[in-house]
Amino acid sequence: MKGRYFAFHPGLCVLLIPLGAIAHKNGAPCARCPRNAHCTNASSCRCDPGFTSLSGKVIFSTSSEVCTDINECGPPLYMSCGSLAHCHNVEGSYYCECAPGHELLSGGTKFQSEKENTCQDVDECSSGKHQCHNTTHCINVKGSYKCYCHHDWVARSRPLHGLNFTICEDVPFPSWTSPSGVNSQSLSRFFDKVQQLSQDFKPALAKNTIQDLMQEIDELLEIPGDLETLAPSEQHCVATHLLVGLEDVLRVLSKLLPNGPLTTHAPAGTGLSLTVQDQGIGDVTLGQSQAKMQLKWDVAQESNDLGPSVVGLVSTPGTAKLLAEAPLVLDLQQQAVLREHKELLGEVSPVLLSDVVSAFVSNKDTQNLGSPVTFIFSHHSVTPGPTQKVFCVFWEHSQDGGGHWSTTGCRMAATGDASTTCECSHLSSFAVLMAHGHIQQEDPVLAVITYVGLGLSLLCLLLAALTFLLCKAIQNTSTSLHLQLSICLFLAHLLFLTAIDQTKIKLLCTIIAGALHYLYLASFTWMLLDGLHLFLTARNLMVVNYSSVSRFMKRLMFPVGYGVPALIVAISAASRPSLYGTPTRCWLHTDKGFVWTFLGPVCTIFSINLAFFLMTFWIVKNKLSSLNRDVSTLQNTRMLTLKATAQLLILGCTWCLGVLQVGPAARVMAYLFTIINSLQGAFIFLVYCLLSQQVREQYGKWFRGVRKAKAEPENYTLSSGAVSDASKHSAAPDFCLPSSLSKYPKSGTYPCHQPLLGIG
Repeated sequence: MKGRYFAFHPGLCVLLIPLGAIAHKNGAPCARCPRNAHCTNASSCRCDPGFTSLSGKVIFSTSSEVCTDINECGPPLYMSCGSLAHCHNVEGSYYCECAPGHELLSGGTKFQSEKENTCQDVDECSSGKHQCHNTTHCINVKGSYKCYCHHDWVARSRPLHGLNFTICEDVPFPSWTSPSGVNSQSLSRFFDKVQQLSQDFKPALAKNTIQDLMQEIDELLEIPGDLETLAPSEQHCVATHLLVGLEDVLRVLSKLLPNGPLTTHAPAGTGLSLTVQDQGIGDVTLGQSQAKMQLKWDVAQESNDLGPSVVGLVSTPGTAKLLAEAPLVLDLQQQAVLREHKELLGEVSPVLLSDVVSAFVSNKDTQNLGSPVTFIFSHHSVTPGPTQKVFCVFWEHSQDGGGHWSTTGCRMAATGDASTTCECSHLSSFAVLMAHGHIQQEDPVLAVITYVGLGLSLLCLLLAALTFLLCKAIQNTSTSLHLQLSICLFLAHLLFLTAIDQTKIKLLCTIIAGALHYLYLASFTWMLLDGLHLFLTARNLMVVNYSSVSRFMKRLMFPVGYGVPALIVAISAASRPSLYGTPTRCWLHTDKGFVWTFLGPVCTIFSINLAFFLMTFWIVKNKLSSLNRDVSTLQNTRMLTLKATAQLLILGCTWCLGVLQVGPAARVMAYLFTIINSLQGAFIFLVYCLLSQQVREQYGKWFRGVRKAKAEPENYTLSSGAVSDASKHSAAPDFCLPSSLSKYPKSGTYPCHQPLLGIG
């Protein structure tokens, strides 16, 4: 073995050197041996003690042999170190060591064989080798020690110098006072009794204190007295305060109880079931007369708390009197299910089917549990009607001290005539209730108005776009803006009419919602550019600087008109892509205020444009009042500003009506929204085309040309000479001619007036 060697005398070494030299001279050199081996003669080698050859040979002559370590602590040797000790293998040897918490009589820890084993337990408590905090009491156990708290104290884990130490703390009665702002003699008397319990509290009598507290809360809920005369909001505040406060007090006091279960029942039905364990493992089930709870012990134990684990279930059927008119708020998933089936909850308050139960554990962080908690409620037999729904709910606290029923984090696993099973991912106060609803019927009149109105709007927008595109006489910056507005509205209305209900394929619905978002935003952006163009033109009328305004708008309008809406939609889609598309419509979801990614820019544009138009009217009134009212520029400025203002009101007010579709006036607002939204295209065609004298004249020329072509198709010819002559003598197309030509000669050219601001 390594460590076993012979100590040669220096004189003997001197004698052996000449002998080795003589052997070398006689032709008998030592063989070349591998690592962890030595030679036995000139041709053979042998592994060192504690090693063995891979071939199993004791004597070998090949230098390629390998000597490996022998594991004396493993098979097949299994060197025994005796009790309370462990064998440790090292290269070429091994050693024995006392188990943790033990040492040799000599005070050492390492030895070589079982015969040398004198391992015995170390008393860490008396020797001062423990790490218990000075607030704890050290008790020695075999091979270790434990830190215990003195009687009536609770163990807490606290970080100290980088390590977690068990620290004992005194446990006072938790503070629980009457809620502020609520005037009730019954409530004041109850909290006077709670205060008396707090003053008389002794940790050793925690069980008696818990029983007395349950008796007091039972009496308050059985005969609430003036609590029943409070306003519903105040009743909800009292119920919240009682439920939360009771949980907090019971959580603290139950940690002072010995291990095991505790059950109490009061005459009016208020009851408590809890169990205490030092280290709970597996599942735990607690029950009351009308409810049962199942959860895992892992949920109850707080990560940094070394004290006992507590699980409790409190039944307070009397709180139903305070929660009779509490509202119900459904989570997004439940809302989606109702919308998918075209159902709505009625305004009638939901009815409690079960007792209200509160669950608490020693762990205070129970908002997002690793495993769900199961509640099985027993209630009177009920068969929901076609418009009635049963929900698993919990009491959600609000910031003002009140609360409401909510389904968030809870789902109904099973339901029958007299029982309902719920699964929840958090702990609070729970119940089963039944809500009344009704089937949402499609309004056939609204559907007809939508399809007929949007169909007419699409036709008018198409005609307006063709007019702006083909009528050369009116083409300028203003008509370019109106052309882009018409195109965006046409595409938006067409997509709305054909694809708003395509919700079966989620990805397709998301794309449709994003496209509608973009097209409607682009429409309002072009309206903003139209207002800016009017304002800049009116401001520059006195200096006749229209050309510079036109050049500025041509450079600005396309990047802004299509780029800004694209940027808004891109940011919205990147931040909340899942909120594009709802279960019933391919539009923006209302959750988390996402719809304001559309309404926000619309309201901003509406406000800015309104300011532009007011400033434009002011400029026209003040700076051009001295000019002749027949001046065409002034007339066009006034007329076009009026038209643009009316356009802003028509398009902007439409979405304001859409936002106002809530409450009793929702039906009226829905009709107004549908009618006005359907007539947007007709309004643009009427104002910018039919009310324009130049466009009407061009329409007349087109119609006369069509009739003439039909009447004399065989005689209609166009000579190249006539076309050439016309191009030489006319600086503008024929439809630019004024309505009255009597003061001009029949030959020669005619002046063609181009309005500064667009269609007059």
